[in-house]
Amino acid sequence: MNLSLAYRTAESLLADIPLRWAHSRQVFEQAGLLGPTLGADEELLHVAAVLHDVGYAPPAVDTGQHMIDGARYLRRIGVDAEVCSLVAYHSSSEWEAAELGLSAALAEFRRPPSDLLDAITYCDLTSGPDGTVVDPVSRLDEVLRRYGTGHVVHRAVSAARPALLAMVDRVAKRLAESDSA
Repeated sequence: MNLSLAYRTAESLLADIPLRWAHSRQVFEQAGLLGPTLGADEELLHVAAVLHDVGYAPPAVDTGQHMIDGARYLRRIGVDAEVCSLVAYHSSSEWEAAELGLSAALAEFRRPPSDLLDAITYCDLTSGPDGTVVDPVSRLDEVLRRYGTGHVVHRAVSAARPALLAMVDRVAKRLAESDSA
């Protein structure tokens, strides 16, 4: 799927969920910052970034785990397997899938290369729920506040937090090295 079609697809699916669409647009913008570190994968990240939360859209909802639901929806409409895998695995998906007993459903998609998974997670965790740029620690704190301690997302994000922050740190280091080169 080309970038223009990906953007229009995400917009059509998320327009009725304005905050989710604002967040997705900012994730897309954050992906633009990573271009120098991605080489040939720059457009792939952009496409996955704008589509990463389509699993929240009613036509995509299936399991209730938005990462898997979004990836399955995108696969059904013929989107590239690499994009689907980035959507399926972004951020705390592996931990959430384990909490929900959906690890087999997640395994329908190949785990993406770590540099690309780090990149999409960086973009997601530096984009607030309202489309603002945020610090990843603040973003994770906001997610934990939004979901109560008994919620599956709270448990998954709590467990994933050290790994997620390590992913963000790796991307930040690559950005700093790229800027100094």
